[in-house]
Amino acid sequence: MSLIYLDYAAATPLDPRVLARMQPYFSEAFYNPSSPYAPAVAVRRDYEAAKASIAVVIGSRTGELTMTAGATESVNLAFSGGAGHVVATTIEHQAVLAAARQHEHTLVAVDAHGRVDPGAIATAIRPDTWLVSVGLANSEIGTVQPLAKIAAMMKLERTKRREQGNQTPLYLHSDASQGVGQLDVNVARLGVDMLTLNAAKIYGPKQVGLLYASRDVVLQPQIVGGGQEQGRRSGTENVAGVIGMAYAIEHADKARKAEAHRLMQLRDQLQSALTTRFPDAIVSGHAKHRLSGHLHISFPGIDAERLVFALEARGVLVATGSACAANKGTRSHVLEAIGLEPHEADGSLRLSLGKQTDQALIAEAAERIIAVVTLEQERVRR
Repeated sequence: MSLIYLDYAAATPLDPRVLARMQPYFSEAFYNPSSPYAPAVAVRRDYEAAKASIAVVIGSRTGELTMTAGATESVNLAFSGGAGHVVATTIEHQAVLAAARQHEHTLVAVDAHGRVDPGAIATAIRPDTWLVSVGLANSEIGTVQPLAKIAAMMKLERTKRREQGNQTPLYLHSDASQGVGQLDVNVARLGVDMLTLNAAKIYGPKQVGLLYASRDVVLQPQIVGGGQEQGRRSGTENVAGVIGMAYAIEHADKARKAEAHRLMQLRDQLQSALTTRFPDAIVSGHAKHRLSGHLHISFPGIDAERLVFALEARGVLVATGSACAANKGTRSHVLEAIGLEPHEADGSLRLSLGKQTDQALIAEAAERIIAVVTLEQERVRR
């Protein structure tokens, strides 16, 4: 039985072209980029060129990028720049929520589609608020947030502060790990002061990420030592990983519009097949403002954990939510936040599509999912 992978939101396979770009830096170009001799200096140039190419994609300066060991470290670094009040939404990734809880914080509720009202963010901002963190797109239900509107609101708030003599800075951070490759991540158009990206979500290497921080943001290093990354993140640079990320994000950005359209058609094909067969199924996420490759669907009264294992036995790999929550066996805070009842949330699957997904695969996946859900429903009725 062929294996059907529908969990690209958790991990993407390394693109062979990315691996080919990385390979020399594991072997002949292995030198430490901080060393003074010519081969190491050449590696340093390649490393900086990779950062520069990433900067071009997101519309930043190279010096505004700090390379990290994935998105979680990036998020923690973003929250290091102040000690006052912070604001986030109730459906942020656990990394953001955990970082927010290290500060006095306010979590803003979202609507039933997982979308936050910029006005609610504005209400939550206090005179001592220094950071607002809103993810570009939710990893479970795929809802895309109105970041540009939030940024515009915060610009007005900064103007008011200056007029009132309040010198507290106010920054907007966004974890865009799930959005890159399907959405525009230009920092100027998004209006963000800080942006988190993750290579592992775009067919790049795992444990490679970055934090974009505009020049006026002052970050406090979380890892100290050799002073790499302009003193913001010490440790020998992951040359191969960063070069791999650069190629991955360049390719993802070039193919973004066409790939997003292709994934949306496939997702709609899968959604139509499942909801036609199961009219009581609940599709979560905003109908219009949703990642093209995401389908979050609930089958009320069914145990999704049983579904995951039953589907694996049929050769279909899916998730019940984020990989972090699934590993802990906890009910999704995202589904609770959008108001799903326990019997609805407990029967939910996250189906996320990617490069290797095509029409034939979707048709086969729909057939297998329908068969498994039907058996589970019959078992419950008995």
